[in-house]
Amino acid sequence: MNEKEIIRISKRLSRHLRHDPAALGLTLAPGGWTPVDALLRALAITRPELDEVVEKNNKRRFAFDETGTRIRASQGHSVAVDLGLPDATPPDVLYHGTVAKYLDAIFREGLRPMNRHAVHLSATMETARIVGARRGKPVILRVDAAAMAAEGHAFQVSANKVWLTSAVPPEYLTFTS
Repeated sequence: MNEKEIIRISKRLSRHLRHDPAALGLTLAPGGWTPVDALLRALAITRPELDEVVEKNNKRRFAFDETGTRIRASQGHSVAVDLGLPDATPPDVLYHGTVAKYLDAIFREGLRPMNRHAVHLSATMETARIVGARRGKPVILRVDAAAMAAEGHAFQVSANKVWLTSAVPPEYLTFTS
């Protein structure tokens, strides 16, 4: 498949595994899993095509279970799902990429999950910059994850290394760029 086709299928996977499984007649089981066979039928794609999309997705958004018979989005769900991720100790600093127009609200209210189940944080400034660039010129915020963890905030890390937390209060945020 060419890159355009991989991106097209990846976007459809994101939509249906993260936000709207019912539109394809899918149901997400505990942990966000859905049978691969049902997904293939619903999307009218082949298993080799699905394997290629999962393998080549630069953000590693999707994962197969250990049997290869179920698939899920690694994070970013707006539908109710418990990924069953254990709490993890974050690095001292994490980053969040955004754009300037949101800074006033962020420094007033902190980072909130909005229509998702968790705030997404990056381990590197470069990853945060890529995330922020999806909406325009990126702005990077530094998150004092060590202080948050010391004060009892829980963190999890997804299979594709995205750090998740329920919210980041403004006192843990600083502007980096």
